[in-house]
Amino acid sequence: MPEGDSVLQLANRLHFMEGREVTGCSFRVPRYATVHLEGTSCQRVWPYGKHLFMQFDDRIVHTHLKMEGTWAIHYVGDRWRRPAHSARVVLALANRPRDIELVGHWLGLVEVFGLDDYYESIADLGPDILLPRWDREEAVRRISMRPGRSIGAALLDQGNVAGIGNEYRAEACFIAGVHPAARVEDIDYEHVLDVAR
Repeated sequence: MPEGDSVLQLANRLHFMEGREVTGCSFRVPRYATVHLEGTSCQRVWPYGKHLFMQFDDRIVHTHLKMEGTWAIHYVGDRWRRPAHSARVVLALANRPRDIELVGHWLGLVEVFGLDDYYESIADLGPDILLPRWDREEAVRRISMRPGRSIGAALLDQGNVAGIGNEYRAEACFIAGVHPAARVEDIDYEHVLDVAR
């Protein structure tokens, strides 16, 4: 499963969308099959933890890659390298001389909601560890609330800190010289969090 750094890199690759008009749109998720974004413009693309957000005027498309998800970019009309049945979101964006097509394959989560609902959508997530001004104190507070829990489980809990996955959990514990099964109350968990950051 991609971790926060992979989603951040994906968002950076998708910044080209910003300012472009949507010329075609297909949500292949029953709940959003009737949603149309044609005529809107992409205002912003950003990550939060392992989640990817795209703002189109006053609506947000929220996706999560889960285990197998990916976004493919090519020109409209070009053959897809992945099977058509795996596409869950297809967006065409204005580009001269040929429009660009962005296809979300095997996405584990797809949501569309109003701009005003953004903060509610991330309310269960802890501070994003990759934000330039991340809220370290809040992450420390959340982890400290369950002192008997293992540090490995605490780091993976996206409600404590968003963006850490199994790979970085293992690496941070290794570098800090702490076993992932060690209890939070028995170690310098703030140091482990700093190493993960």
